[in-house]
Amino acid sequence: MIMPSYVKVKRALDLLFSILLLIVAAPIMLCAAIAIKLGSRGPVLFKQERPGKDGVIFTIYKFRTMRLEREKDGRPLADMERLTLVGGILRKLSVDELPQLFNILKGDMSFIGPRPLMVQYLERYTPEQMRRHEVTPGISGWAQIHGRNQVGWETRFKYDVWYVEHISFWLDLKIFLKTLAIVLIRRGVNQSRNQTMNEFGGAENRTFRV
Repeated sequence: MIMPSYVKVKRALDLLFSILLLIVAAPIMLCAAIAIKLGSRGPVLFKQERPGKDGVIFTIYKFRTMRLEREKDGRPLADMERLTLVGGILRKLSVDELPQLFNILKGDMSFIGPRPLMVQYLERYTPEQMRRHEVTPGISGWAQIHGRNQVGWETRFKYDVWYVEHISFWLDLKIFLKTLAIVLIRRGVNQSRNQTMNEFGGAENRTFRV
């Protein structure tokens, strides 16, 4: 059950830490922006519409990590072919996610919560999977510390719904600390971030336990 009192505390913590981190990370973000601009043509930021809490659409911000080039016949290159040298480094260090601090500041996202996915997936969710939108999406979540792209869509959504049903300060703290540990030792979440999942086309419900 989502506790209204904790939702207010969670938002206050998001505001406080997003402001502090934006101040601390400003030099890193400036260096990243310059490196992206020098490394390949195109904008510094990647912007895309994603569904947030209650399915409300917002624009997510990330540092651009891929080239804009296409094949000679106009077809887009595979994701890993488009990944730039600078983009690979930014992903490895999770620096490409830093612009999402502005999303947190605006209230579109939280530090912890289900990752916001593609808008077109909204019509493909089962009613149970749609529950992932009962909370504000996050930079990291319960699914992310359990393998992220290394697990299938159904399992990933089950983790998201489990988080919705058990959200608390202590669970968020556990996810935050686990995410921090994974980033520092550069495994799990970071490695799986360089893998591209197949598009979600709909799924059947299956028994799942956390």
